[in-house]
Amino acid sequence: MPPSTTTISWATLQNGSDIRGVALEGVPDQAVNLTPAVVNTLGKAFATWLSAELDHPLDELTIAIGRDSRLSGPDLMQAAIAGMTSLGCRVLDVAMASTPAMFMATVLPEFACQGAIMMTASHLPFNRNGLKFFTRQGGLGKGDISRILELAEQGNFAAAEVSGSVESRDLIGAYAAGLVQQIRQSVNHPDHFDQPLQGLKIIVDAGNGAGGFFASRVLEPLGADTTGSQFLDPDGTFPNHVPNPEDAAAIASICQAVLNQKADFGLIFDTDVDRGAAVDADGRELNRNRLIALIAAIVLQEHPGTTIVTDSTTSDGLTQFIEDHLGGIHHRFKRGYKNVINEAIRLNEAGQPSWLAIEASGHGAMKENYFLDDGAYLVSKLLVELAKARRSGQRLTDLIATLQDPHDSQEYRLKILAPQAQAHGAEVMNQLQEFAATQADWAVVPSYEGVRVACSKPEENGWFMMRMSLHDPVLPLNIESNVAGGVARIGDRLMSFFETLEGLDVSALGT
Repeated sequence: MPPSTTTISWATLQNGSDIRGVALEGVPDQAVNLTPAVVNTLGKAFATWLSAELDHPLDELTIAIGRDSRLSGPDLMQAAIAGMTSLGCRVLDVAMASTPAMFMATVLPEFACQGAIMMTASHLPFNRNGLKFFTRQGGLGKGDISRILELAEQGNFAAAEVSGSVESRDLIGAYAAGLVQQIRQSVNHPDHFDQPLQGLKIIVDAGNGAGGFFASRVLEPLGADTTGSQFLDPDGTFPNHVPNPEDAAAIASICQAVLNQKADFGLIFDTDVDRGAAVDADGRELNRNRLIALIAAIVLQEHPGTTIVTDSTTSDGLTQFIEDHLGGIHHRFKRGYKNVINEAIRLNEAGQPSWLAIEASGHGAMKENYFLDDGAYLVSKLLVELAKARRSGQRLTDLIATLQDPHDSQEYRLKILAPQAQAHGAEVMNQLQEFAATQADWAVVPSYEGVRVACSKPEENGWFMMRMSLHDPVLPLNIESNVAGGVARIGDRLMSFFETLEGLDVSALGT
């Protein structure tokens, strides 16, 4: 018998539109709350939710399930499978997969699943794990996750008279084949159609996550030389670096590898491959504003004058590039990849065409690809342009030659010490807005969240933004400047405000 789950605080497992928890012991002050018994129940709850949502009998549902490289993945996946089959569902076990591939299991005709589950905790530490859920309409929203957790807590599941079946399927192979075909058709090389990346050396850093397939099953069939690719083997201890394209050590590793190998291009993915970033031949990282600018340039070539939706922390230089140089519209929205994606969908429904929704974190979704945040698809768009640029004797980064990069950009995470974190954070931001309004050369600018302030003083020449963290009792503070020392000067002025407050740890700003 599995251990009891009656003491679980189910609601605490919700992390926005995902479920996440501690799956392995060994980290101080982190009690395991995502056990096989819990995941067994979550499998039943998702199947029950899906059955009701689609008005479809449980024994006629087909649900795919896959995982990333986490150590807890195999056991937890078997528990979820056991839960779903106990209700009569047919389950496709696709083993190692990526988050975007799991969604594709619902739309690829050879799989035709009504739902899918990806077991991942993205870039979080080795002891964590979680579940992402999909239907043919895309990833589930926060309300859906809350309902699934309610069903799990209620635990009213009746076992089927006949258990459902389990089949092993190669989803990542089908997904990779789709990327290969898309790149071939988009490049349409006149001499070697099947291998449009011939003559290009492209290395991949999978961070020991689930993205190692991209080298062998996408790049190599397209003719690329992948010699020097690193950390392709799945290893849930993540021994080399955090599998996160935003992590400084991770991006430094792929940049150095590109230079060492004299490669034409480098690619790096997070654990479950819903985010990616790139490195040019000079070892310069193409992430955050540069990645957004690059993919925006490609999208606006294909769909002139349309809207690019980003999160709220993107730079003023990016706005200038999108609007003045590319002729598009830059629409900043709230932080959170689901927020950005949903806003792009809303704009399209309102008659304002938007083909790209992308966060500075690297979560990027395209209208042509189901508005799925898919790191592999996003970098595939870059590879198409890389191949085309090579044929014409140009460089891919010529597309962003006029992008103004900030001189410096920093994020500080200020911890809220007061007991009512949300209320205290809101009050701090109200006071910050009032303070900024009294400062010469500062101007509060419209923002869908938090407080954003333009700093026009020549020795500052930048902006800052404070918002409430999506998940933590923290106020992230982003400061960006186009001049040397500008971030420090803006920070010093802000310290005179923060020092008057209580209930806020601003020590990070002083480092």
